Amino acid sequence: MGLWHVFYEDWQMECCGTPFSVGDEVSWPLLLVTGGDMLGGGWHDQLTKVVGPVEDGVLRDEHGLEVAVRARTGRSTRLVGLLTVETHGAKLPEVRGRVRAVQVVTQAYARPESGDGAWEPVPRERWLKAVESCPKWFGDKEAGTGPDGRARRHRGAGVVATVEVPGTDSWLSYAVREASGLPADAPPGAETADLDADSLAALLETFSTVRGRPR
Repeated sequence: MGLWHVFYEDWQMECCGTPFSVGDEVSWPLLLVTGGDMLGGGWHDQLTKVVGPVEDGVLRDEHGLEVAVRARTGRSTRLVGLLTVETHGAKLPEVRGRVRAVQVVTQAYARPESGDGAWEPVPRERWLKAVESCPKWFGDKEAGTGPDGRARRHRGAGVVATVEVPGTDSWLSYAVREASGLPADAPPGAETADLDADSLAALLETFSTVRGRPR
């Protein structure tokens, strides 16, 4: 069973999502957004790597995951990006699994330099906080002025859910096995067999370059 980070955006949840908790079984339509530039980029440790053939907009990863992608049909393709829940538009293949960790994402936004228009996500100004359950609603608040002199707001942008998917293996699972001191030939799923939710959340935090909490 492979571990996969999935970003569930605030507006997707608030529109028609169902809140979930650690330990819940879920089934979500997933889209891989390549490039990792959502909300200004800087995700790094939350990104997913998949390799496999693409047919009719679906990539079948060599380690078992099937996910929608925006790529041409062809032979084996390597893509890196952010797995996202996408409940609007075309019907996408659903991925079933068990939620092993949930982290609320708080994103900093800055007022445009012109003073008009939509507030802009600030690259690399993002915080993750481990929680037991995904909220239904996400708020925002004023956050003073940034080093560039522009007004800031901190908004709840969604959650990163770590989902364990049967019949798969992943880049993340390999990293967890290595960090846990398991042998290289340990089977997928061995990395979480003896880890409770709090221990897994703490281990995942050590991988992340996004740390701390907004002031």
